[in-house]
Amino acid sequence: MSRSAHPAGPRHADVLPEGHPSAPPADLNHLDRKVWASTVTRTPDGVVSVGGIEVTRLAEEFGTPAYLVDETDFRERARAWRTAFGPDADVFYAGKAFLSRAVVRWLHDEGLNLDVCSGGELTTALSAGMPADRIAFHGNNKSVDEIETAIRAGVGRIVLDSFQEIVRVAHIAQSLGRRQRVQIRITVGVEAHTHEFIATAHEDQKFGIPLAGGQAAEAVRRALQLDGLELIGIHSHIGSQIFDMSGFEVAAHRVVGLLRDIRDEHGVELPEIDLGGGLGIAYTSGDDPREPHEIAKALNEIVSRECEGAKLRTPRISVEPGRAIVGPTAFTLYEVGTIKLLDGLRTYVSVDGGMSDNIRTALYDAEYSVALVSRTSEAAPMLVRVVGKHCESGDIVVKDAFLPADLAPGDLIAVPATGAYCRSMASNYNHALRPPVVAVREGEARVIVRRETEEDLLRLDVG
Repeated sequence: MSRSAHPAGPRHADVLPEGHPSAPPADLNHLDRKVWASTVTRTPDGVVSVGGIEVTRLAEEFGTPAYLVDETDFRERARAWRTAFGPDADVFYAGKAFLSRAVVRWLHDEGLNLDVCSGGELTTALSAGMPADRIAFHGNNKSVDEIETAIRAGVGRIVLDSFQEIVRVAHIAQSLGRRQRVQIRITVGVEAHTHEFIATAHEDQKFGIPLAGGQAAEAVRRALQLDGLELIGIHSHIGSQIFDMSGFEVAAHRVVGLLRDIRDEHGVELPEIDLGGGLGIAYTSGDDPREPHEIAKALNEIVSRECEGAKLRTPRISVEPGRAIVGPTAFTLYEVGTIKLLDGLRTYVSVDGGMSDNIRTALYDAEYSVALVSRTSEAAPMLVRVVGKHCESGDIVVKDAFLPADLAPGDLIAVPATGAYCRSMASNYNHALRPPVVAVREGEARVIVRRETEEDLLRLDVG
């Protein structure tokens, strides 16, 4: 069925599952600015556009599903973070959120550094021209080859994640005649997620060296004794999708306490502190993220206050926003296929993608918004569950949302705020082909990561 055909769909306006907290929005055609990129708008003819190009045209040219990235919005957000923290701090974009060579070049243009956590991310960064000294290398189990590649390239810092890695990095650096700048990642007993933080024994995780029991202090002792290492600071990361700064306050207090103990024991004041990332974005209208300037002000005040109390010079602060930059800049464009009414329950809207291009709903029970973008509609709202085409009952894209009751096969719908982790975690489940990433800016669109083909699948199948 063509996208221009819109036969009457199921009329299923007011059925809500028991306990469902939401009510239909007043206007299904409205685009909430919280969840959409800055250049996304609805044109007078009702079609949504991004970067000055209507999604119907983008669908015709690049197909669906597709990740559409608002390059203007990405650059604006990167610039806002750089400006908020100023020249006396470092902003490391967390490449795990989404990385491509085009993104690396955007980051370089906007003056951001880059945090990578695998050899593949490092290769991508170097191949796109990111200066090695502006790269930090993370990870809980870096291979010998990855460490050697990073040191040979001259990465600005390696974040040490275990006692074994302290020795491993020092040995490799010394064998190469280098002295590698490093930070030690510690776990401070704080877990922050969305609006809550839990000050518990969160050392039970695979990342970092626990502060409890003196383990972090012992890691510092060992790092300071090894000729192949230059210990420049302490790294802490407390969670993801954080809106409340309270967790950062507790973490900073404990990290600064460790810095004070290091000074008292070794006579050394480490010059840097990295507070990690995890800052939240709006996936739905109910989310209320902070602006970069608010985050910068809060973090600087927290660290300055703690250092003043410990009689320490305030170290240089680093942060690692990934989701907070790229997440809101993109949306995923789908074509509607089967629409299935389950009377008294809900309507299932199947699209031509699913958990292979967005695993977060199935993996994390993540919440998303969705909108009809190829036209407007004055039809009544119907409660829907947007699902994919995979052979899996958990293949859910949007768990509960409202779309117009005249939704029909061939319509285009879009899920905003999919710039972070969706393409990074995409798979070939059911031998699905991973969608392209299309960057749109000022009336021009270009593929920055092409759509996979069946030839790509078969090329790896050498049996």
